[in-house]
Amino acid sequence: MKTTRYFEEQVLRKRPYLRREWCERALREPAYREIQPDGRIRHWIFVPELGKYLRVVTLEDGETVHNAFPDRNFKGVPR
Repeated sequence: MKTTRYFEEQVLRKRPYLRREWCERALREPAYREIQPDGRIRHWIFVPELGKYLRVVTLEDGETVHNAFPDRNFKGVPR
């Protein structure tokens, strides 16, 4: 999995409970995906261990993980 320096130095430090395999799964099998106005891509998956959806943000390439966090406002796949 490719990551940004920000992800390695800031995100994982602030959220040590995050698992890389969750991020990898979000990229492979997202429950939902959308493109932000700046071109970055948001991927969501439900993580039972967290009891919440995890939002994983990649750069425009869709592969390089830049940020990840439990998204308390995401209620599931929009209809």
